[in-house]
Amino acid sequence: MSRTVAVIGASNNRRKFGNKALRAFAHQGYTVIPINPTEPQVEGYRAYASVLDVPGPVDVATVYVAPSVGVRVMEELAQKGVAEVWLNPGADGDQVVSRARELGLNARQACSIIAIGESPAWY
Repeated sequence: MSRTVAVIGASNNRRKFGNKALRAFAHQGYTVIPINPTEPQVEGYRAYASVLDVPGPVDVATVYVAPSVGVRVMEELAQKGVAEVWLNPGADGDQVVSRARELGLNARQACSIIAIGESPAWY
């Protein structure tokens, strides 16, 4: 059974890292769920406005939103019970990291694309 990853900030713009991450995780066999409140689908996958709207569990979240949005997203990830959270460069502001720690999230500050053995340059 594959792991489910929510890509927070996924978009249809293939130059953005949220899109690259969606494609990289799919390439690695993950079940990918794009999270974007303004897109009905991303790369052919149904998108959700919030991780709280996703039916069923989410194993991993990889975050590609501005820190001003990321603080609220940490609340949603904690409420959803997401086990693993990647705070990618640019999304890992001090307030986001602090809030993730306060909520007891298992948050990692690193590029999730590289962490799963892919390269953003490939996408």
